[in-house]
Amino acid sequence: MEPSKANDGDILHEFFPFFRVYKDGRVERLMPMEKLKVPPSEDAEVRSKDVTISSDPTVLARVFMPRGAGLDERLPVLIYIHGGGFSIGSAFHQGYHEYVSWLVAKARVIAVSIEYRLAPQNPIPACYDDAWAATQWALGHANGNGPDQWLTEHGDFGRVYIAGDSAGANISHNVAVRTGRAGVPAGVRIVGVAMVHPYFGGTADDTMWLYMCPENSGLADPRLKPPPEDLAVIGCEKVLVFVAQRDPLRGSGLWYHEELKKSGWGGSVEIVEHEGESHAFHLLKPHCDKALDLKDKLVAFLRGTITAKE
Repeated sequence: MEPSKANDGDILHEFFPFFRVYKDGRVERLMPMEKLKVPPSEDAEVRSKDVTISSDPTVLARVFMPRGAGLDERLPVLIYIHGGGFSIGSAFHQGYHEYVSWLVAKARVIAVSIEYRLAPQNPIPACYDDAWAATQWALGHANGNGPDQWLTEHGDFGRVYIAGDSAGANISHNVAVRTGRAGVPAGVRIVGVAMVHPYFGGTADDTMWLYMCPENSGLADPRLKPPPEDLAVIGCEKVLVFVAQRDPLRGSGLWYHEELKKSGWGGSVEIVEHEGESHAFHLLKPHCDKALDLKDKLVAFLRGTITAKE
């Protein structure tokens, strides 16, 4: 909806710059995204289409496929989870569409970009559950009988990656934890998880997260602040964490990197910092040198040409 003309006295909660809640129960998003959504496309390098993961609840995804794949060519599978404070953003947003398309073209992967339900209308854990359902749907194609032709015919499920930014990085971690505990279908190997500017508590946004998640265990909630026992079982072989020097979430990413190393998890982890930049700069300034550096490093991670290290 458009910004309201209501009096400030009608506002019950405000979480700038994400949303405000009025006394009558209405929710106003402060950065409406509807006008910035774009349809799937048939670009010169990448094709995309929208799929329905579930109809009750409604969980959608946009699937991306690079052009020119040979008849028997198998491509790594990327599961991407967008950011937006758990309350805004979309896999169909122009910025995310262009970003994931770029990764698909450069890394030559098939991507499943998840459109999860947003809080507060859909309280947390809806976003976590939707991302898990979409991940299971994608991995279900490993047996060669899945509903999506691109994934069935061209997905290499021995090379699966999960990635996300900000809130999406937090959700990516939680998907990796559930994968580690539940296991994966036969023929599936989760190679790596990439987290760009992840959120794991310790900032002013914590109050908003607790509001969006009515059933929580406070600031120590494992979905907000991963405990060692969760870090120790994340279901992948390597993790790449990006932080930005001027990002309020920088400490969150540094904390995660150090705690993961201490947890007893058997994989390898690398952290990359970009000086002088702030949160999500790679989306806000996608063509600047440091954004291109971030994206190039992520592409190399997805292609397996660099290995995360301690």
